[in-house]
Amino acid sequence: MCPLIRTFAPLLQKNAGAQITLLTNQTYIIDLMNQYETVFILTPVLSDVQMKEAADKFVNYLKEKGAEIISTENWGLKALAYPIQKKTSGFYQMVEFKAEPTVIAKLELQMRRDERVLRYLTVKNEKYAAAYAEKRRNKKEA
Repeated sequence: MCPLIRTFAPLLQKNAGAQITLLTNQTYIIDLMNQYETVFILTPVLSDVQMKEAADKFVNYLKEKGAEIISTENWGLKALAYPIQKKTSGFYQMVEFKAEPTVIAKLELQMRRDERVLRYLTVKNEKYAAAYAEKRRNKKEA
């Protein structure tokens, strides 16, 4: 094993998606951005403009923190499986992005503070989930 790889081995084991790039001036860039999907449900009392504004708020927040937005989807108004805050439906939004792991906690804090968000869930896409998501996006575009 190369001494350089041995130096970064503990870091690479923790972050399976990490990549090391060797530049000509012997500096090393470690890419620790993972791919994530966040689905959140917005309260149904919002107008279309307010719903888009709320979704854009989180997308812009991710961009400010250095995330790369892969796709955003509006799934529309759907019925909930059970009432949340006495509401039986909600606007579903999905954002797929690449970001550093530290951004997720900050994003979820923003969602917790926003009263328009009923629920949210963020998952890290592993290699196969990311490939499936790409196939799903390409299928929708066609």
